[in-house]
Amino acid sequence: MKFTLSWLKDHLETNATLDEIVETLTMIGLEVEDVDDRASFKSFTIAKVLSAERHPDADKLQVLSVDTGSGDPIQVVCGAPNARAGLVGAFAGSGTYVPGIDLTLGVGNIRGVESFGMMCSERELELSEDHDGIIDLPEDAPIGMPFADYAGLSDPVIEIGITPNRPDALGVSGIAKDLAAAGLGTVKTPSISAIKGQGDCPVSVDLSADGAAEFCPAFGLRLVRNVKNGPSPKWMQQRLKAIGLRPISALVDVTNYVTFDRGRPLHVFDADKVQGNLAVRCAAPDEEFIALDGKTYALKPDHFVIADDKGAESLAGIMGGEESGCSDQTTNVLVESALWDPLTIARTGRDLGILTDARYRFERGVDPAFMKSGLDYGTQLILDMCGGEPSKEVIAGEVPKPDLVIDFPVSEIKRLTSIEVDTPEIIDILTRLEFTVEGPISKDGGDVLKVAVPGNRPDAHGKADLVEEVMRIHGVNNIEPQPLPAMASVGQRILTTGQMRTRQTRRALAARGMSEAVCYSFIPKAHAEAFGGGAPLLALSNPIASDMSDMRPSLLPSLLSAAGRNVARGFNDLAIFEVSHIYAGDKPEEQHRVASGIRRGTSHLEATGRAWQGAAKPVDVFDAKEDALAVLAACGMDPTKVQIEAGGPEWFHPGRSGTIKLGPKVVIGTFGEFHPMTLELLDVSGPLCGFEIMLDAIPAPRKKAKASKGALHLSPLQPVRRDFAFVVESAVEAASLLRAAKGADKKLITDVTVFDVFEGPSLGEGRKSIAIEVTLQPSDKSLTDEQIDAISTKVVENVTKTTGAELRG
Repeated sequence: MKFTLSWLKDHLETNATLDEIVETLTMIGLEVEDVDDRASFKSFTIAKVLSAERHPDADKLQVLSVDTGSGDPIQVVCGAPNARAGLVGAFAGSGTYVPGIDLTLGVGNIRGVESFGMMCSERELELSEDHDGIIDLPEDAPIGMPFADYAGLSDPVIEIGITPNRPDALGVSGIAKDLAAAGLGTVKTPSISAIKGQGDCPVSVDLSADGAAEFCPAFGLRLVRNVKNGPSPKWMQQRLKAIGLRPISALVDVTNYVTFDRGRPLHVFDADKVQGNLAVRCAAPDEEFIALDGKTYALKPDHFVIADDKGAESLAGIMGGEESGCSDQTTNVLVESALWDPLTIARTGRDLGILTDARYRFERGVDPAFMKSGLDYGTQLILDMCGGEPSKEVIAGEVPKPDLVIDFPVSEIKRLTSIEVDTPEIIDILTRLEFTVEGPISKDGGDVLKVAVPGNRPDAHGKADLVEEVMRIHGVNNIEPQPLPAMASVGQRILTTGQMRTRQTRRALAARGMSEAVCYSFIPKAHAEAFGGGAPLLALSNPIASDMSDMRPSLLPSLLSAAGRNVARGFNDLAIFEVSHIYAGDKPEEQHRVASGIRRGTSHLEATGRAWQGAAKPVDVFDAKEDALAVLAACGMDPTKVQIEAGGPEWFHPGRSGTIKLGPKVVIGTFGEFHPMTLELLDVSGPLCGFEIMLDAIPAPRKKAKASKGALHLSPLQPVRRDFAFVVESAVEAASLLRAAKGADKKLITDVTVFDVFEGPSLGEGRKSIAIEVTLQPSDKSLTDEQIDAISTKVVENVTKTTGAELRG
């Protein structure tokens, strides 16, 4: 919402400065977004041409001697046809920025003659589109005076942001009322006299169509005969230009002016182009409408129009039609002022993609009580500017009267804001804001007021809204800052286990060189089916796009698609992850929190891409396994306690994937390299590996009696390491061999790792050799050779018994 300072002062008697007004507007909730102090016009001055000589080297140019009122005359080269000796106009010297041509002037040399400025046209000062000649002012215009002061261009423009709940501030008069209520002056909005027209209006309004009375509670209309349309007055044009509107003609400019001045949209029809009476009705099937913007709109049956005997003449409450629009030849006009249903206006405007100043106000709610006054106000402006003879008004329907009365306990202010405001001040503030207040009535809980809400405040529905009104005028700056009360004891943990795991997982994966992605929860149906989803219950009834039709059963398809988009832009080595929800069904318990990530190309934790030491190898299943186990560790789980089985879901490669379990039935996650068919379906190329961990499936940590982790015990004794090589069947997993070796002595054996795997003809068909390193860590005293041999013998026995392995000679 834009307005000029002088426009505001038409409605507000105040001595406040611009800075005070701006600060107060923000303090009462009408946040100022921009203030244009019109500094760009301050460098232009009124100057007089003393002489005009033909340019020695150009027939269409003249060399002017210009008196700017500040010393010696200035030489200017000018090509305007109306440049002459004695002309008084607007001068811009070197160094001046000219907004109409977006240029800062310098000292020019035009065909050998220096020019130290320019005489400006109206288009160069953005006053109009006229560029046929330079500005020609009256001879008595004071030389040397700033042109902005003379032409009224120094009026600051204020722009405020209007929240959807403040339709009353969509008119300058409403803003003035708010400022007056805040103590910044008194309201002096000119009153509107009722117009007693001559004769009946020959056009009636019909609201009997199905749904018309609900959509349009009241419709006001008046005929004005024998008007003479033309340009609107200069003061009106300047105000409209200042707020970004293009003056068109007096009849059209009046409707725009009333819209911004009083927040009341109007419309004018060329009465000679209207056939028969007007009716508010729904659009007919396949009906089209040519609007004032020149576009043709296909209407739906739930769109309302104002129609005559020919068809639709206006899209009700949004935009007029080209067929009945006013022109310079218009002599008779119908002035319309109506009330429309906000929700219907919003839906129609959204359907057709039309956003006008009228729609913006009607969909937020206008003051019903001003409907008749708005008709009189618009009619009076037309009479003042265009002349004419008004008819009597026609009012179809009935203007609704506000009937909302709120019981307002003044104690609500203390309860919701923690400060106390005296009852007389509360009554005074609400009264200044045009609420009608009765009371107070004393009850057990304190004073209670009965507050009647005016029609221009459709946002006030209950007690909390009245508290907001009192506080924004009383001043939120009056709320004294207070320290938070000291807690009696150390605060307990606030985050839930799920929230903590989410944060810890993100941090752990980021520390492993992965970047977090945030993807949509919707994926194509084919992708959902490929990852175990695609159930009808998880299909969206109105997807935002055809490729976002189903809720995702896994995070992996979204990440793989993101990888494909990165590869298409030249980013081949990447590692990304996401922690979010997946959907196995439409019930709350079927929504699971998971952590998932993928690596592509050579994006390892240690090295990526090519280097002089050698190129990094492609990512594989073991990179995904490390990432998955890192997530478990970040969630407080010991990765060595889980079971890892070969194979995974069908979207992973069957021989290069694994499943992480806790016991035989509880699946915690999966990892592996992706199946080539999966990559082909998602149109992604490899190498690619990934993982998915079900954070909800990880057991909750046990509640400990003490908060500390316990003492750290480090042994001062040197560990002992022994190597063993076992020959086993090819189907035997190394994990089972590691568990068996570690189980030989859980106290002394602290680590068991695989350091070599060998397969060859020397071992026999279907057999392999697995070499492990066993670490023994004594704590009390060094181990003797006999103790080491005993433990080694037990390791061999355990492995042989559990896996059927043979110690390799």
